Amino acid sequence: MNGRRDSQTRPHAPVRRGPGFGGGFPGFGLPPEKPKNFKRTVKRLAGYLKPFAGRLIAILAMGVLGTAFSIVAPKLLGDITTELFGVVTARIRGDASAAVDYRAIGNIILILLALYAASSVFAWIQQYWMAGIAQKTVYTLRREVNEKLSRLPLRYFDARPHGETLSRVTNDVDNIGSTLQQSLMQLVTSLVTIVGVIAMMLYISPLLTLVCLVTLPLSALAAAGVAKRSQVQFAAQQRSLGELSGHVEEMIAGHRIVKAFGREADSVLRFDGINGRLYESGWRAQFISGILMPLTGFVGNLGYVIICVVGGILVAGSRIAIGDVQAFIQYARQFNMPITQLAGIANIIQSTVASAERVFELLDEAEETPDAAADQPAAQDGPRGAVEFRNVRFGYAPDELLFDDLSFEVKPGQTVAIVGPTGAGKTTLVNLLMRFYDIQGGSISIDGRDIRTMERGRLRSLFGMVLQDTWLFGGTIRDNIAFGREDATEEEIIAAARAAYADRFIRTLPDGYDTVLNEEAANLSQGQKQLLTIARAVLADPAILILDEATSNVDTRTEYQIQDAMNRLMRGRTSFVIAHRLSTIRGADVILVMNRGRVIEQGTHEELLAKGGFYAELYYSQFARPEGKPAV
Repeated sequence: MNGRRDSQTRPHAPVRRGPGFGGGFPGFGLPPEKPKNFKRTVKRLAGYLKPFAGRLIAILAMGVLGTAFSIVAPKLLGDITTELFGVVTARIRGDASAAVDYRAIGNIILILLALYAASSVFAWIQQYWMAGIAQKTVYTLRREVNEKLSRLPLRYFDARPHGETLSRVTNDVDNIGSTLQQSLMQLVTSLVTIVGVIAMMLYISPLLTLVCLVTLPLSALAAAGVAKRSQVQFAAQQRSLGELSGHVEEMIAGHRIVKAFGREADSVLRFDGINGRLYESGWRAQFISGILMPLTGFVGNLGYVIICVVGGILVAGSRIAIGDVQAFIQYARQFNMPITQLAGIANIIQSTVASAERVFELLDEAEETPDAAADQPAAQDGPRGAVEFRNVRFGYAPDELLFDDLSFEVKPGQTVAIVGPTGAGKTTLVNLLMRFYDIQGGSISIDGRDIRTMERGRLRSLFGMVLQDTWLFGGTIRDNIAFGREDATEEEIIAAARAAYADRFIRTLPDGYDTVLNEEAANLSQGQKQLLTIARAVLADPAILILDEATSNVDTRTEYQIQDAMNRLMRGRTSFVIAHRLSTIRGADVILVMNRGRVIEQGTHEELLAKGGFYAELYYSQFARPEGKPAV
């Protein structure tokens, strides 16, 4: 649907213009924006995993078993070392009969192989199941976002760059999916590893365990401090990414205009500013979160050195077996490894929560007011097309009304032309009629029924629109024309194209009606695209027709042809024609002259010229004033 409005009434989204590359040392100056509720976002995101609770529990169980198998392995390897060390020590002491029990060692090796194999199988099953859960979760999230977009009012899209919305739907949702698939299982494994390793270390030596755990609070403090600062930067990074997507989308869509006005340098300058903020926040986020791994690594190595020294003393005093010290050292390594992994995962989680917040912000946006609970057809015998505006009040901003007590009536089958200067409210009037926006006072009725009591889909099915801003989608010409009516036959499509004088140029194309249009239909001229949108309206055969500068992009001869087709199309149905070229509306039954949100004149072309008022002045500004006719 069309979201264009008169330039004086269109609200614009604020453009954030930051300092570029300034801002001081990363992470230690003023934060760009206060972080939002981390816990609430995580809890809400976890709610999407509830349908998979049973499988998640199974994955957790396999994670526990697989991790337990890998945790037992160092103790068994330590037992082998103790066995071999005992034989070597006995021989040094002169016991020549001391021999290696190869059968016992072989049994331990077989057990190790079985444990490693089982651990690998469990890990494969975990990844397989987790991939399915992650993709199904993201599928649900994408579906909710897409359905939400269809329920959002036109006001939402008018106030935000399209690229920003696109970034939330694509970049942010993909970021959530990647984290669920790659990092969630690693998070579980790391936590299980920490618990299991602590249990084995306590079993081997409580004293060495205490020495190892002394360093844990240092690692926790470092992780908490770094995560708090990095969350701010990750949120800023996602916002800047959305802003950059919006700018790029705008520049690609309007690249012809940018080049025509020589604004390439300005476009690049603004891109550099946004890109600079994205670089700055991304660099800060990675730098701050990157500090965590060296910090935890340093603390872990410090504990590792202490364990080696204390363990050596205990072995020398025969208070612990050397194999147990070897196993404990491996456990200390295993203990530090998941902590380091958690540090890396925390980095990813910060980014994911920032993305989730942006997605949930979109899902929480105010929707269109709900449709009437029990909708009935507008008329028993089909719509007649009577339209009435009664005391309508409306403004894009609540404190700035564009329409205040707007009233007029249109009889069935009348052709109503709406004229006036830019910003008078012509297109806004049509947007209200189709409930793209809801009025703040008064009523709009069709066939005596308030449109707020009608289902939006049924209401809009009454209308056919031909807009100044053409819209064609990627697909064949046949599909684009048939967009007006899904059940149309081939003969009806061709008849509609002929009525719109589009059939001739379509048949000159290489593939005729099967010609595939690209994303912006750049392989057609602007006039040809306009003809296709007119053919679409002809095929739809609506009860009420809306023409918004429908012939503005075609040549004079084609304009006469289209006008003839439009006259036949408008015959017998209510039509609203928005026009700046007043030559196209001379035959209108009623002309509404608007200025600053008010209908200041109303009548036929001849009546309004005879009045010599605002309409006459508009008309004579386009055509020669009759000799002797004074200016108003």
